[in-house]
Amino acid sequence: MHWKLVVDSVDPHAQADFWGAALNYLVEDHSPLIERLLSAGAAPSELVVESHGRHAWRDATGVRHPQDPYQEETGVGLGRRLLFQRVPEPKTVKNRLHIDLHAEDGKRDAEVARLTGLGATVVREVKEPSGEWVVMADPEGNEFCLH
Repeated sequence: MHWKLVVDSVDPHAQADFWGAALNYLVEDHSPLIERLLSAGAAPSELVVESHGRHAWRDATGVRHPQDPYQEETGVGLGRRLLFQRVPEPKTVKNRLHIDLHAEDGKRDAEVARLTGLGATVVREVKEPSGEWVVMADPEGNEFCLH
């Protein structure tokens, strides 16, 4: 079984770059499929942008775990992946679903620094009897927790 978590985004490519770096995932390369569809006249060029020096879909892109299988002819991951799709409206309310990241023991502060360097922000620090974590937001304001 494989899965993807779909995230609405104003800028799917920037979100894929952030989350790819945050999770040590690979940004999917859909250019083989896009090149084939463009050359066959099956996809209009206005649906395509350049990202990372190759053709990419303007309104959607994904990141995948580097050890998971993928379709070479499409670039689509067949394992654990996040798909970012363009929507016209910005995020306005709290997420109903969020990602929890778990840093190595004793390295949470270093991970906070790394993630803020990638564009995340610290929302608040939580200290409860059940544990401690940092609530953060990605560059578009989607909350996630760093334990």
